[in-house]
Amino acid sequence: MKISLIVLLCFQLGILGAATTDKNPSDKNLIQLKQLKSEVNKNLTENILPYWMKNMVDPVNGGFIGRIDSREKKYPEAEKGGILNARILWTFSSAYRVTKDTSYLSMAKRARDYILGHFVDQKFGGTYRSVTSKGEPSDLKKQTYSQSFFIYALSEYYRATGDQKALDQAKAIYMALEKYAVDPKADGYFEVFDREWKRTNDLMIGEKSTKDVKTMNTHLHLMEAYANLYRVWPDPKVGGRLKNLICLFRDKIINPKTFHLNVFLDENWQSTSTVQSYGHDIEASWLLVESAQVLGDQSLLNDIKKISLKIADAASEGLQPDGSLIAEKDYADGKLNTSRDWWPQAETVVGLTNAYELSGDERYLNKAILCWHYIDKNIVDHQAGEWFNAVSASGTISKGDKAGFWKCPYHNGRMCMEIIERVSK
Repeated sequence: MKISLIVLLCFQLGILGAATTDKNPSDKNLIQLKQLKSEVNKNLTENILPYWMKNMVDPVNGGFIGRIDSREKKYPEAEKGGILNARILWTFSSAYRVTKDTSYLSMAKRARDYILGHFVDQKFGGTYRSVTSKGEPSDLKKQTYSQSFFIYALSEYYRATGDQKALDQAKAIYMALEKYAVDPKADGYFEVFDREWKRTNDLMIGEKSTKDVKTMNTHLHLMEAYANLYRVWPDPKVGGRLKNLICLFRDKIINPKTFHLNVFLDENWQSTSTVQSYGHDIEASWLLVESAQVLGDQSLLNDIKKISLKIADAASEGLQPDGSLIAEKDYADGKLNTSRDWWPQAETVVGLTNAYELSGDERYLNKAILCWHYIDKNIVDHQAGEWFNAVSASGTISKGDKAGFWKCPYHNGRMCMEIIERVSK
């Protein structure tokens, strides 16, 4: 039975009331949550993970191939991106931890072995941004954004398996970032370095000019990585750096008037962008809460919970009547990017479910479920598997890759596992 039918029955039975203020789910909300869990669990185990297990393993050169396009054409000679491989490791490590399915452990171990054997720079530390299809170093840049995902993934593999070598490598990357990437004057982290950790001015994740010295995106994923590392290695220094990142968001990155995130900033934290990225807003709304929970600072957590709801409300400005979330708005000229990319939809389901948990307001839950319905109808590829890269406002499927440097099983796989774990609790 679909969730919409359950809601209809609830109306007929007279058990649907006004938005609850009790943070424990009502019987009706619990029915909805359990149905949502059932549907995303099926999507995870019968659609997303099998696609990667069937299509992405590289039987010739090891690890995983670098790209599959929108027509399901494989590119075995494509470069293997570090972000892609780290996200594969995180996803299958987490899937094994959550489900205990040993086939996911085999995939996670394959990713772990390939990363330790090919992506780690044994001479200068850190990891390469990409390697060739045969596993030789290709892009030697040390990108803070990319490094964060290796920390995130290796610490998750340790969390799932207890593998000490993975944890040791996560620690080593963390120490390299703290040694080379920290801005000693204005705080935060710089973006890009050459192989020997000398800072460069490459623009790699959407920056428009060299004035865009710091990015929200890098700090967001560094925060989630440090939170996962601290979860398995509660070193006081890591805790201090995690708290610093949370406070940077609270004090520097979140616009105190609009509660949207400043996407790009100069060296002294002044915004250099007029874009509101709704997907990053909603993703940050729940990652900030998770990070503060892992840290265990109750005062900071209370503060962050209040801020989280305000960010979720700001992100909801991008919600459409069909439940989807558009990509972004440039508030300088009002221009909208109405693309429905796969990853903001996934983050919307988690972010709004998190807002429901924090507030008890079932309107957030209803919006999360409506977004999931949109995903299931428009974004999920029910024939070939996985999710399409994006859908236009008119419903046209994007020609973007099904798998590649940026198209990974991380956002959608994580959404499914977040819902499974939250509802199970």
